[in-house]
Amino acid sequence: MKKIKFIFTAAIVFFSGLNFSSAQTIKIGTIAPKGSVWHNALRDMAEEWKNVSNGKIQVQLYAGGVAGDDLDMVRKMRINQLQGAALTGHGLASIVKEIGIFQLPMLVRSDEELDYTLQRLAPKFNADMEEKGFKLLYWSEIGWVYLFSKTKVTKPADLKTLKMWVWSGDPSWTDAIKNAGYKPVALPPTEIHTGLSSGLIETVSAPPVAALSYQWFGLADNMLSMKWAPLTAAVVISKKTWDKIPRDLQPKILLAAVRAGTKAKEEIRKLESEAIKSMQGYGLKVTKIDTTTTKEWENEIQSVFPQIIGNAIPTDIYKEVVEILKDFRK
Repeated sequence: MKKIKFIFTAAIVFFSGLNFSSAQTIKIGTIAPKGSVWHNALRDMAEEWKNVSNGKIQVQLYAGGVAGDDLDMVRKMRINQLQGAALTGHGLASIVKEIGIFQLPMLVRSDEELDYTLQRLAPKFNADMEEKGFKLLYWSEIGWVYLFSKTKVTKPADLKTLKMWVWSGDPSWTDAIKNAGYKPVALPPTEIHTGLSSGLIETVSAPPVAALSYQWFGLADNMLSMKWAPLTAAVVISKKTWDKIPRDLQPKILLAAVRAGTKAKEEIRKLESEAIKSMQGYGLKVTKIDTTTTKEWENEIQSVFPQIIGNAIPTDIYKEVVEILKDFRK
C-alpha cells in the first residue's frame, strides 16, 4: 500500500510540472548574414514574440541563406518546411507580381516617394498576399540599389561590355536586359560572391549596406553614384501558421513585428552613407556623374520599359504608381 501511495504521489509531482500547452515553433529563413541589421531585427522580433506570448511562440532563425534564396524560401513555406521568411522585393514579387514595381529603375526617386507610394499601396499588397496564402507582418527595406563593378562604369556603353548580375527566377527581366544589348547572368544572391570571384559576373546591383555586409565590394570595387531603385523587403509567414496563433496574441505579435521592421528601416537609412564611407576606406572607388550623363541613363532605362511593363511588371500597377508619383510631386 505504501508503495502504491509513493508511486501515486510521484506521478502527481511529475505531471504537475508538465506544460500541456506546447509552444508553437515558427521557422523563419533569411538571406541576411548573422549580425546584420536585418538579422538583428528578426532576432529582436523573435525575442519579443517569446516574451509577449509567455513562451507560447518560439522562433527558429535560419540566417545567411542556409534555407536558400528568396525563391527557395517561398517554396519551402508552401510545403511547411519553413513557416516564415524575410524576403526582398524579388521574393515578394514571386508571390504578388505587382510588388515588383519598386524594382523598376529610376521610377521612385527618394525615401519620401517610397514611403508615400508604399503607404498608398500596402493595404492592397497585404490583401493580395493573404489571397496567395501568406500573412505580411511588416514592410522594411534593404536600401537604395547602386551599381558595383569590377571596372569603372560611367555610361550605359561601359556597362554593356560587362557581365551583369541579375536576379534568377524571372526570365522576362533577363530577356529585356539582353534585348537592350547587355550581358545579363541570372544567379541567386547567395551565389553572387562566387560569381564575382570566378568571373562569371562582373557587376552586382546592390544597396551599400548589403555590399558591405556580404563583402561584395572587395571584388567589385567601383560604385556608380546613382540610385537605381529602392530594394524593398518584408517579413511574411504562411497564412496557416498565422491562423494557428491564438487570436488574443495576434495583435501583440503583429505590433512586435512592425516595431522591429520600423527600427531596421530607420537604421538602414542612417547607415547607407556610413557604409559607403567605410568601403571607401577599404579601396572602393565612387564614380560621380553629371546631370547630362544621368539623363543618358534615364533615357536608356526608359527605352527598356516597354519590354518590362506588361511582362515582368503588370501594366495596371505601373500606371497606378505613375499617378501616385505625379500626385506626390505636385
